[in-house]
Amino acid sequence: MAEALEVSESTIRRDLEYLEEQGSAKRIHGGVLYSGSSPKMPHFDVRQPLAWEQKKAIAKRTVELIEDGDTILLDGGSTTYEVARLLVGRPLHVVTNSLPVANLFASDGNADLVMIGGNICPRTGVAQGPVADKMIGTLRVRKTILSVAGISEEGFFNNNLLLVGTERAMMRVADEVIVVADHSKFGHRSLAHVCELGAVKCLSVDSGITEHWRRKVEATGIELLVAEATESH
Repeated sequence: MAEALEVSESTIRRDLEYLEEQGSAKRIHGGVLYSGSSPKMPHFDVRQPLAWEQKKAIAKRTVELIEDGDTILLDGGSTTYEVARLLVGRPLHVVTNSLPVANLFASDGNADLVMIGGNICPRTGVAQGPVADKMIGTLRVRKTILSVAGISEEGFFNNNLLLVGTERAMMRVADEVIVVADHSKFGHRSLAHVCELGAVKCLSVDSGITEHWRRKVEATGIELLVAEATESH
């Protein structure tokens, strides 16, 4: 890169560090991979910056649960995408119904990638519906990682009926289910109910979660992971 751009190696390193901090690149041994979001998914690109520091903190805490060699299933939520960014370059078996997530791993020689097919939502690039559900049903994974739109005492919610059906299929094929959600999701319901609070193994959140919701979640027996968000400068 230094030769092609006719700049010093130190300049390249500084620029790559900046791009990695911005989430646009992921440095790996011997190279660097693009890890930005797709410019063709406007809905996704609009949602991605919302509560970004919290999402990045949640992602950093969540990847501690992932072991090299794991088979993981990732949905297409914006917080899940931040988890995926941090997993690029690790030796994993990755299954996803998200085109933006699949794009991260498509050129990653360390990961085996399986892309779920089905009806593609043009706003988010996520495959969902009966075809996706049937394919997921033929698989088995160690961990499924899901984003949600709302969390109430009734459980977890999302705002797309087809997607909820697909997420339930993702839960059925996993040994462990991990939900990632920032604190703004608590106390809200959305269009469709995914599952009860106690139906997942782990909930990864940021430090903005209230003491009331900490007690509610822990009372269900879920493992609660609380990540400290750091302000960017």
